[in-house]
Amino acid sequence: MEKNTIAQFDAAIKICRDIYVKKLHDYGASWRIMRPESITDQIFIKATRIRTLETTGTSMVGEGILPEFIAIVNYGIIGLIQLSLGFSDSKDLSVDEAIAAYDREMDTTRSLMIAKNHDYNEAWRLMRVTSYTDMILMKLQRTKEIEKNDGHTEISEGIDANYMDMVNYALFAIIKLTQE
Repeated sequence: MEKNTIAQFDAAIKICRDIYVKKLHDYGASWRIMRPESITDQIFIKATRIRTLETTGTSMVGEGILPEFIAIVNYGIIGLIQLSLGFSDSKDLSVDEAIAAYDREMDTTRSLMIAKNHDYNEAWRLMRVTSYTDMILMKLQRTKEIEKNDGHTEISEGIDANYMDMVNYALFAIIKLTQE
């Protein structure tokens, strides 16, 4: 594994975590009311917008794709938290608890990236950012199918694995957009 990969990955995580923490201070853990299916749809909206911007090259609201990839990371981690804790009818996590939950889920997701990156020999570096977008959209379609089946799969990984893959693809995109 390239020596720089973990440092680059950690720098991308820091960008996302900083925004997550700032939004927590603004809104609290208001996302706790969201069911996992709603989080999947929110990630879908972000990924669809990225694909539209990549295809058309124009943004009517003046924001590029980087903030959308950051949002995919944060919603993916929120999705993992919701799968772990279940959704709530209120903001039942303090800011500190929500940050600890984020860090716990991100650590697991980061470990998966390190293991897969070893096995795939840094293949992500040869991919285009547009391919990350398409992979995220494909993972979203898979997740929606699993959700239609009440979370049951016969042979495939579950919703959590798909969320982790989406987060990791988005982090690779953030690295490419900010550091390379």
